Amino acid sequence: MNRIISLVIALVSVTFSLNAQNQLSIKDITSGKFGTESVRAMTPLGDGETYAQIKQGGKQIVVYSFKTGKQSGVLFDVDDCTGSKIKRIDNYSVSPDGKRLLIQTNTVSVYRRSFKAEFYIYTIADKRLEPLSANGPQQTPIWSPDGQQIAFVRDNNIFLVKLLYDNSESQVTKDGEFNKIINGIPDWVYEEEFGYNSAMTFNADGTMICWVRFDESSVKTYALQLFKGDKPEMKAFSDYPGEYAYKYPKAGHDNSVVTAWSYDIKSHQTRQIQLPLDADGYIPRIKATSDAQTILLYTMNRHQDVLNIYAANPRSTVCRLLIKESVPKYVPEEVLEGSQVTDNHILLPSDRSGKMQLYLYDMNGSLLKKLTDDKYIVTHVYGYDEKSGDVYYQAVGGSPINKEIYVTNKKGKTTCLSRKEGVTSAIFSKNFKYFLSTWSDSNTPYRYSIYDNNGKELQVLVDNRAQQEKRKELGFAKCEFFTFKTSEGVELNGYIFKPADFDPNKKYPVIMHQYSGPGSQQVVNSWSIGSMGQGGLFDQYFIQHGFITVGVDGRGTGGRGAEFEKCTYLKLGELEAKDQVETAIYLGTLPFVDKERIGIWGWSFGGFCTLMSMSEGREVFKAGVAIAAPTNWKYYDTVYTERFMRTPQENPSGYDINPINRAAKLHGALLLCHGLTDDNVHPQNAFEYSEALVQADKDFKELIYTNRNHSIYGGNTRNHLLRQVADFFERELK
Repeated sequence: MNRIISLVIALVSVTFSLNAQNQLSIKDITSGKFGTESVRAMTPLGDGETYAQIKQGGKQIVVYSFKTGKQSGVLFDVDDCTGSKIKRIDNYSVSPDGKRLLIQTNTVSVYRRSFKAEFYIYTIADKRLEPLSANGPQQTPIWSPDGQQIAFVRDNNIFLVKLLYDNSESQVTKDGEFNKIINGIPDWVYEEEFGYNSAMTFNADGTMICWVRFDESSVKTYALQLFKGDKPEMKAFSDYPGEYAYKYPKAGHDNSVVTAWSYDIKSHQTRQIQLPLDADGYIPRIKATSDAQTILLYTMNRHQDVLNIYAANPRSTVCRLLIKESVPKYVPEEVLEGSQVTDNHILLPSDRSGKMQLYLYDMNGSLLKKLTDDKYIVTHVYGYDEKSGDVYYQAVGGSPINKEIYVTNKKGKTTCLSRKEGVTSAIFSKNFKYFLSTWSDSNTPYRYSIYDNNGKELQVLVDNRAQQEKRKELGFAKCEFFTFKTSEGVELNGYIFKPADFDPNKKYPVIMHQYSGPGSQQVVNSWSIGSMGQGGLFDQYFIQHGFITVGVDGRGTGGRGAEFEKCTYLKLGELEAKDQVETAIYLGTLPFVDKERIGIWGWSFGGFCTLMSMSEGREVFKAGVAIAAPTNWKYYDTVYTERFMRTPQENPSGYDINPINRAAKLHGALLLCHGLTDDNVHPQNAFEYSEALVQADKDFKELIYTNRNHSIYGGNTRNHLLRQVADFFERELK
């Protein structure tokens, strides 16, 4: 009898051990244990037949053949060079003539896209490594077209290094000053909302440098409080806190005054370009052309519903309007990102037809033709082949959850180059003969392959099969997609994760996650699926603890055309919240969902929509978590907010639709989380909202993360944050 009992105890112990082994922990999610391998810093080389990438843990830049996938050489090795020595490569760029590299190391982030780093010039022929400058870290260095000069920014000024003159360094601008004047790099709001980090270029023959100058003297300052903290520790604030104060234009307030300038390298003459621009207008891009007498300057009005492209002569400073793009409501930021300048053409995305399409102009601004078909919604532009007339792009060709790679030839025939369902992105060779494909679906990790431009797979570089097998062994659940119609007749797309041992006769609590911001997509057939990506890894944690997780893209999100995306114009949060409430109501009709135990959460705009949904009026959410949430759009920046809302002075009723004004209607348990040094969505949002909740006599919990920005990470921070989210839902919904 004792022997039988011992055997039963042993079997139970083994079973428990296996279950414990298969059970995810929060640290499993945040530690990178389930991370996927990638192709890092892949750069197509000028010959069109080869590409380079960083290998050996940041120690080498290796060259590979597109056609065979085999290594053909080593461009740079930290242990095999003369002159200066570095420990690792963070990134690199190849000179236009292919003879040198700019090696980036010791990188320190400034904001989301900007950074400072130490750059080195590496001459491939003699393996010589030299510092770009000995006078401090640099920002956004750019090569001249002949590869003999490099311009960069330091301390808001532009500098020039001439390689033919023993790397002599000269200063181009001298008026740069923190929180006053910026030359050649964008200010905070341009960087964040127009999506770039460099605002300068050489002209085609390298005789001039042209740039945008930002005068932010009149922009109001926002101060973030700093403490000693930990990971990293800032000992200067051990006794008294410090602050970081920077210029941040809030909706309805002053922006930087922007102007365009040129500098003649030979004569040292600086000129202001005579660019037609409203007093409160934007210059969101500056681009070179193949003509030394022409650079392109993109301007927008403050409402961002008109985009002008000017040809500017950097010597005469005269500007000529080439293209005027005017569309209802606003020009999406993707138009700026996707616009390309070739030797003889300008390629411009536009949603003027109701769907994002590609239009081809000559260099005089004449529209030659619409390149793409309205059956497709263009989501990314890869390039226009001047020789063949082919244009390559990513698009939604059927369901919004999938994205494929397409080519349209000069006769208008469109061919899909990626035939698997899921999401595929590409990096093309210089001659468009090959491309690196990154493909995944919601249940398959990223697969990196080389294809030719007929869509034939030539080589598989990384398949992440081991990661996929690990998840199968652990019994991870698969993602499923669904659609439903709201009470207003709007069809919405969603994903759902159910427990691996799902019982349709049981009622489960549900956790909904969403972002909901304009043009965004969370419901995609990609490994980025789920609340924190990684194939829904955080969702797997929830379902192992007895939850179902769901995500739905409501009105205002992308992949479905301009009408669906722009219907939230002037009233952000109203329709988005309605659709999340409708989602909860729909889920409550399903036999396996407990409609009394539905939670919702989100980050940034997703946090805003969480608060709006929990105070929409229909009491469907038992609990919610809002991380780094805007709570009144008047606290957010000009470019993003006014693109969708215009100014508070023009649209007071639209700005009144906010969580603070709805505080008294909040229903359900709430956890607020915010980083104390969030330079994007300021802590002001959390503080003002929590005060509104206090005065409305609403109970809530609030977590503030010392010295953490919008991403709330560093040291053990992300592990702690996600554990709070998980434990909160466990308490409130179970």
